[in-house]
Amino acid sequence: MLKSARHTQIRKLVEANGHVTVGELKRVLGVSKATIRRDLDIMAQSGWIRRTHGGAVSVEHTSHEPPIIHRQSEYHSEKQLIGRQAATLVCEGETIFLGSGTTVHEVARNVRDVPGLTVITNALNVVNELVECENIELIVIGGMFRQSELSMVGHVAEQAIREFRADKVIMGMRGLDPVHGLTSDYMPEAVTDRAILSIAPCNIIVADHSKLGRVSSVFLAPITSAHVLIVDQGAPAQIVSEIRELGLE
Repeated sequence: MLKSARHTQIRKLVEANGHVTVGELKRVLGVSKATIRRDLDIMAQSGWIRRTHGGAVSVEHTSHEPPIIHRQSEYHSEKQLIGRQAATLVCEGETIFLGSGTTVHEVARNVRDVPGLTVITNALNVVNELVECENIELIVIGGMFRQSELSMVGHVAEQAIREFRADKVIMGMRGLDPVHGLTSDYMPEAVTDRAILSIAPCNIIVADHSKLGRVSSVFLAPITSAHVLIVDQGAPAQIVSEIRELGLE
């Protein structure tokens, strides 16, 4: 069987069952285990599957994310816990950047009482959350308004963001995968997020477990561009282990 035909058959089996072992593929395809392992390595590098010890599992390729208003109730209790945990990493007198999204909004709700805090943000929901906090100096980034996310993105936002420096960045992510990195489904937002990741020595990603192992259409940055990941206990153990091995806390 030609390599291309083997890869097609492997994809069908993984998509049908969610996972497959080297032994199963050897029996079905009639080739050596060494050949199967090489095939799986190539397919994993191309993003079609995820390698596991002894086989492979499917990779979830995401569609466009629903508007923020429709996501507010998704994994709400998990996002609340993540928001509270992220807020414990914010110290008095720091400058932080808060990105857009429902999970970051929960972070904003939990930093309202931090003394002497400066918050830079491109997210309208974060602005609305903090606008009345007299202890917080609020810096709002302008740009092209993305209505579905209530955020400012694009070239103008990117240029403005690069003028600042922060102690910590806290942001959400559409897709997060150890191999394929941080991904987005909207190019102007990805460009903006790259700028955000460049302005602080500590980048904190807040994401519920559904975002792990997902791959969206636009590559944003390697996963090692982040330093800390805060995720709920529903996160797949293997993916968490792989992320730890790459040096993230």
